[in-house]
Amino acid sequence: MTDAWPKELRVSKDRRSLTVTFDNGENYVLTAELLRVASPSAEVQGHSPEQRQTVPGKMNVEIARMEPVGNYAVRIIFDDTHDTGLFSWDYLIDLGRNRDTRWQAYLDELSSKGLSREPFAPRRVP
Repeated sequence: MTDAWPKELRVSKDRRSLTVTFDNGENYVLTAELLRVASPSAEVQGHSPEQRQTVPGKMNVEIARMEPVGNYAVRIIFDDTHDTGLFSWDYLIDLGRNRDTRWQAYLDELSSKGLSREPFAPRRVP
């Protein structure tokens, strides 16, 4: 567990990023896409590493709203209706500190699975 405590969580005007400022001076801008694809929810992370899901098509996802959860986390509700991840302060600081590494791993995983960041287009039935 970290000794850092969030001083401020600020959603950008375009709702595409979250700035988290910690009381130890650390400050991170986390994109809505990274937060969504790295959601700590069981839906994304599974119950073991083998069950973890790669979440494609979230390039345009936005943060719809946030709700505090006790004194230890925030629930982020995304505009795609995903709302089951509880982002603890420790998880947010870890995402910030390892943002670039996590992002590159996500891009590599998408590529290796033939998936895209682009949103899925609905198929038209002739």
